[in-house]
Amino acid sequence: MDLQLAGKTAFVSGSSQGIGYATAKALAGEGAEVVLNGRDAARLGKAVEELRREVPGASVSGVPADFAIAADVERLCDQLPSVDILVNNVGLFELKPFELISDDDWRLYYEVNVLSGVRLARRLLPGMLERGWGRIVFVSSESGVDVPADMIHYGASKTAVLAVGNGLAKLTKGTAVTVNSVLGGPTYSDGVATTVQALAGRQQIPEEQMKAAIIGANATSLLGRFIEPAEIADAVTFLASPVASAINGSSMRVDGGVLTTVL
Repeated sequence: MDLQLAGKTAFVSGSSQGIGYATAKALAGEGAEVVLNGRDAARLGKAVEELRREVPGASVSGVPADFAIAADVERLCDQLPSVDILVNNVGLFELKPFELISDDDWRLYYEVNVLSGVRLARRLLPGMLERGWGRIVFVSSESGVDVPADMIHYGASKTAVLAVGNGLAKLTKGTAVTVNSVLGGPTYSDGVATTVQALAGRQQIPEEQMKAAIIGANATSLLGRFIEPAEIADAVTFLASPVASAINGSSMRVDGGVLTTVL
């Protein structure tokens, strides 16, 4: 299927690795001009070069920014070209007992996971509405619906992301601009892989055994394995395309059947 993305310009936050990079690659593969983002300028530069190698002929650039710093986001927005597609992907996560989650932790997770999308949409949505076409996709999580006990701050931030996306969609009524969210399930992104490897090391077992144990403990998973970043990216790319024109204000489940709640 031709997703009709040639000639569109996309910005993907937090895209030097993981789901963000996979999304940028999928968009570039469909012909979109893609702007990557990451905190580390050197790592971002490597990601840009890697994507150019993986998708020959793709138009790829990168703008570094730390989404924990509001001024950095404003500077980033000032450097962006006219953006047709905004993918709000950047996010933090960690396993942490509730009683150890400090006020500073809560503020940081809200700043990065929620306000990143708010600030970008505030700058980019008006232009989409003025030009008469645009897509905003929030990469949320099934943890925003079924909040994990061992990372409540993360789950709460992803719930807020869904709320922001739902509200923004109402501002696009009667236009060709859409705002949607993707509810990703347990995904083997770079960050998750690092966590799993650390857990496996502490328990002195192979990484694959640790992965299987984690998924095995999830009784509601119908997939029975971790989701690959590219599988999330494909859903995001579809929602970002003209062929998804009838989908607005939606939360698309790409959770491998983990959620038992009907949305």
